Amino acid sequence: MRPDDRAMALIRAGIAAADPAAAVSRGMADVLADPPGPGGKWKIIALGKAARAMAATAFEALPGAEVLVVTNVGNDDPLAGARVMRAGHPQPDADGAAAADEVQRILQSTGPNDRVLALISGGGSAMLPAPVEGMTLADKQEVNRLLLASGADISQVNLIRQGLSRLKGGGWLRLSRAPVTALILSDVPGDDLRVIASGPTVAPVGSRAEAVALARELAIWDRMPEPARIALQRPDDARSLPDARNILVGSNAISVSAMVEAGGEIAPIALEGEVQDCARAIWALAKGLRAHQALVFGGETTVRLVGDGMGGRNQELALRLAMLAEQEPVDFDWAFASVGSDGRDGPGEAAGGLVGPQSISAIRAAGIDPAEALSRNDSTPALDAGGALVVTGATGTNVADLAVLVRA
Repeated sequence: MRPDDRAMALIRAGIAAADPAAAVSRGMADVLADPPGPGGKWKIIALGKAARAMAATAFEALPGAEVLVVTNVGNDDPLAGARVMRAGHPQPDADGAAAADEVQRILQSTGPNDRVLALISGGGSAMLPAPVEGMTLADKQEVNRLLLASGADISQVNLIRQGLSRLKGGGWLRLSRAPVTALILSDVPGDDLRVIASGPTVAPVGSRAEAVALARELAIWDRMPEPARIALQRPDDARSLPDARNILVGSNAISVSAMVEAGGEIAPIALEGEVQDCARAIWALAKGLRAHQALVFGGETTVRLVGDGMGGRNQELALRLAMLAEQEPVDFDWAFASVGSDGRDGPGEAAGGLVGPQSISAIRAAGIDPAEALSRNDSTPALDAGGALVVTGATGTNVADLAVLVRA
């Protein structure tokens, strides 16, 4: 099998292991152990890129439940017996704000004999903008834009988001009068439940005072809308959170393990940190590759936006690695793929990049300077011109990013 074909076969094995229907099935025994009391009913709220598939499986096991699905375009096909609401991602939008109001209504309508099943997957944070008092959706959108361009990692992003939201950081627990069980599909390296979809069923990452300090450290505090700054300087809610059952049913680590079972080997490093640093660390491993060896990676890098081009962290990682490979060539054929498990990398339709020894020369032959493209975060057209763009369409799941480095 050619290196590029093998790389993508391993990526597909990782995505298949994150199948949301299978993940929910793994957790249903725990859900069914605590049924509604007399007169009560199940309320299923599914949030995130895998929400529809998770809800479909849970609904089969809990017929008669009230079901709300909040997800993004591409994953929002109708589901019989359920209400499916589309929400913006990666930027919050008015549809997401309407969905947030509906989530709040359902939670506030519960009684102690009801049971809430929360189905949480990646992308849910941007999909449920529920600004605190004094803030508008436009304020939340501006804060989100600043965070995405700041180079902050996912934990840092969510620390600030939680301080500005009615629903994040345990907000669902504060609103519900019914016990809550959550089945969680993690898109966060390390599987910190406080960070996945901004932790609607767990305690917040930290305090508002810590969020203020972080915003100053990221140099975005003075550029944040005044209502956001005012909100973050309010005292935290002193009430203790009700207990919830939070059950992890799928993760990036599970997908990486599936890639190993399919013939890869776990790399000694993860996809993490600044994208250019990660590219250097991965290519440093290339010289030690054995014939036919495939190293598999999982995680999520960060990109500091310095231009207005089209791209995403996986595409930028692939392009940067291909440029390093041109500067420090090896004497064997190879391929490197980096793909968002949800099938979408950044604001465009691409899922990631698949590069090899000829990628940079092909990009230049098409009239594009790859270094100049990177200076504008414009990796999509560069990879596309070099035949190195990966487009999968929405996968219906999300467990962060997967990558493979293969030697022929």
